[in-house]
Amino acid sequence: SAQPIGPRGNGAIPYTLIRYERDPVTRLAPAKYKALHPTGTAPVITDGDLVLAESGAIIEYVTAKYGKGSLAPGPDSPHFADYLFWLHFANGSFMPSYMGGMFTALSGGSIDHPMIHLLEARKHSAYTLIESHLGKNDYFAGNTLTAADINMIFPLTTMRMFVPFDLAPYPNIRRYLQRIGER
Repeated sequence: SAQPIGPRGNGAIPYTLIRYERDPVTRLAPAKYKALHPTGTAPVITDGDLVLAESGAIIEYVTAKYGKGSLAPGPDSPHFADYLFWLHFANGSFMPSYMGGMFTALSGGSIDHPMIHLLEARKHSAYTLIESHLGKNDYFAGNTLTAADINMIFPLTTMRMFVPFDLAPYPNIRRYLQRIGER
């Protein structure tokens, strides 16, 4: 269902959010959504005639085209390298580490394979790295919200709906998610 959303502050971009209900059993997107872009994956945005998939590409596109210097520190920023690392870590390392758990869950919990164990170990290692970083920084690129935070939110929140992961041992991550939720 389309929900028009107006600007919510200085410089906000007006947009319309369209929700597509996932299959309640498989949790996969419906055919109508998959038809939006050849990849058939979420998320997808349209901007005029442009239809763009891939969350990292979408974030970089919106930040570069409409960001006016916000949400993306420049190369002279002391947090530029952190920004780039976490912006790309989200999809390049963190999300793939969830795939073992997702495959195991989809198979009914019966996969016992060294690669699944490797992915699980990488996921735990990723959480340890994130916990340490957020113990020293309010956000992923220092003490300011950036597009790196936006990209990291999905694996820290929504992905845990598909592959449950207990955050009890990670107080810095929990405090970070509290700060994000309050924003």
